Amino acid sequence: MVDTLINYLSYPFVRYALIVGVLIALCSSLLGVILVLKRFSYIGDGLSHVAFGAMAIAAVVGLSDRMVLTLPITIICAILLLWTGQNAKIKGDAAIAMISVGALAVGYLLMNIFPTSSNISGDVCSTLFGSMKILTLTKSEVILSIVLSVVVVILFVAFYNRFFAVTFDESFAKAVGTKTNLLNFLIATIIAIIIVLAMNLVGSLLVSALVIFPALSAMRIFKSFRSVTVFSAVLSVICALFGIILSILLNTPVGSTIVVTDIVAFGVCSLIGMIGVRGK
Repeated sequence: MVDTLINYLSYPFVRYALIVGVLIALCSSLLGVILVLKRFSYIGDGLSHVAFGAMAIAAVVGLSDRMVLTLPITIICAILLLWTGQNAKIKGDAAIAMISVGALAVGYLLMNIFPTSSNISGDVCSTLFGSMKILTLTKSEVILSIVLSVVVVILFVAFYNRFFAVTFDESFAKAVGTKTNLLNFLIATIIAIIIVLAMNLVGSLLVSALVIFPALSAMRIFKSFRSVTVFSAVLSVICALFGIILSILLNTPVGSTIVVTDIVAFGVCSLIGMIGVRGK
């Protein structure tokens, strides 16, 4: 098996998949901690449905680079979700359900009315549950993923203290002069970028697992925000790396394999937490 893995690593497309997969997992875990603590975990699922609808529109209009349309639409919807979630008439969970289900329905309808291939079911299934697209990335797609991932990490590090304040006590942060609305919009934008990137890795319906599981696993063991964030990032990268390698060796779907790896890691962390081994 080791020889087989070394042989696979000699191919550029495998190395591209590992690099992009690790970066996406890292970015997803960083924002996952904030989403879980703000009780807004489901936004990842909602935005992935929006991205699915945007990808369907991009396919219908014949765009070769679908991210050109998918990314801005997802960012706009992320901001709308945040804005409507703060509206007393439309609660956050209702806004997510409304936008996500609507986008999913519109996307699937467009793919059937204006089919771009003879295998619509296959296209839909691969988009929703992930496919081997992560193993067919071009050099330009890898560079774009690296650039966006680096931007996400830099923004998270630069605004770490403000994100911390908004996450735990937004009212107090606003009272001391922090521009909470601007920070929330920044969080929404970063989440949208992560969702669009992660769809190539795990598919539309499995994106939430990549965002949420590492954070929940870290919370089983650690208590502080910094410790949870660091452990979540490390665990997410390890699970993504291990999941991609397993999928290549066992010829299984990449997205599902990574998510199952995250589930196993969550079980192990929960067991460690139950027996009383906890960090700071």
